[in-house]
Amino acid sequence: MTEKDKYAVFGNPIKHSKSPAIHAAFAEQCGQHMQYRAVRVELDGFQRAAERFFASGGRGLNVTLPFKQEAFAFADTLTDRARRASAVNTLSACEDGGIAGDNTDGIGLVRDMVANLGWQLQGRRIALLGAGGAARGVLEPLLREHPAVLMIANRTAARAHELADAFADLGDIVGGGYEVLAGHEFDLVINATSAGLYGELPALPEMGLAERSCCYDMVYGNEPTVFMRWAAQNTAWAVADGLGMLVEQAAESFYRWRQVRPATQPVINQMRQLLAAA
Repeated sequence: MTEKDKYAVFGNPIKHSKSPAIHAAFAEQCGQHMQYRAVRVELDGFQRAAERFFASGGRGLNVTLPFKQEAFAFADTLTDRARRASAVNTLSACEDGGIAGDNTDGIGLVRDMVANLGWQLQGRRIALLGAGGAARGVLEPLLREHPAVLMIANRTAARAHELADAFADLGDIVGGGYEVLAGHEFDLVINATSAGLYGELPALPEMGLAERSCCYDMVYGNEPTVFMRWAAQNTAWAVADGLGMLVEQAAESFYRWRQVRPATQPVINQMRQLLAAA
């Protein structure tokens, strides 16, 4: 039997990554001869590890925290969305020996909300909580859906202003501290902060949710997150976590590597069952 094409995800920590299970499911579904493993990389060792991986015949890497900016610098060429995000989560070996960088986080988020959940983004009033790498990585795909307005709210207002200025050419976008949300009504609220990882909620002011409002947390787990519970208490019409985004961004990476697009809903269901059993 011929050797399987090698893929991996680099991160630190990486122990609980679902990516190997997701890509194994994609490979089985699509009949692809490949292997995919999770690799914990030392905090100062990303470049050396990536160089070794590709020199040994590796075909593609996913990159998670805290290495997405280092992957951005490592790539020889970048997609427009990766350049906009200033971060890379997908590296691919090219025929000419170079390494191509992409960011599939934003398209993964949009596909989960639109294709899987049936939410409409066009013409909607969107609040995006957080101004870090997670927020930056999804801004371009969100704005390409032509919302009525997108407001970035962050604990440090200056970072939100900076992001809003960087993406102002793509639509009506405003940035500020969390107080910028006060007195406004939103159709969609997206939590891109890491607060949920610590069981915390961003310091949200009194704000309105529209009649058929949707709330989305990029964090996921085997129970509803603190933000999801806040959304339910504030009578959001629909609430979701980020598991679908995880699978959809992985599917986009898989497509870049293998030129085959897997069906994602069966894999989302499979990952949800794994979480429930944990």
